[in-house]
Amino acid sequence: MKNIFVGNLSFGVTEASVRSLFETHGTVDRVNICTDRDSGQPRGFGFVEMANDAEAEKAIAACNGRELDGRALNVNEARPKTERPRGAGGGNSGGGGRNRW
Repeated sequence: MKNIFVGNLSFGVTEASVRSLFETHGTVDRVNICTDRDSGQPRGFGFVEMANDAEAEKAIAACNGRELDGRALNVNEARPKTERPRGAGGGNSGGGGRNRW
């Protein structure tokens, strides 16, 4: 099973259009276009899962740099998700390094 990162997606792209692009190179198990959790708007990237590693490598090579909806895609094997320390990252956590309580 390979998880493929697909970046620089246009905000109007659909899971169906991404699926059809990758299905020309093999069997696609799942497509997920990431959205902002607050607004629901697409974030411009997503992931494609393919069970066959050889087909996935072929799809990565063929789709990287290819245009979809007028944008050149950035396609590569997804890195494993890393655990972030609690409170790290974006959001409104009060930041600035000062305790305010």
